[in-house]
Amino acid sequence: MSTKRNNYLSALYRRLAARRGTKRAILAVAHKLLQIAFYILRDGKCYRELGADYFDRLHPYRVKRHLVRRLESLGFQVNLVPASQAL
Repeated sequence: MSTKRNNYLSALYRRLAARRGTKRAILAVAHKLLQIAFYILRDGKCYRELGADYFDRLHPYRVKRHLVRRLESLGFQVNLVPASQAL
């Protein structure tokens, strides 16, 4: 397992800590580690890192909506144009 900061488990921690608090996030990440260990032992497969951007790839529309709202709350007017039409 990777000990880098830029991985699935650290992304999970940051995501949960922002909403639920640090103590609950630590317990949730520990629970996820136990689940990962169980499935590795049960199935005999190697751990496959999902990546720090897993949640962004899972629901890209949520990320877009969140970032648009954030920019609007900072006082910007946002007009999204697909990258293929921007040029």
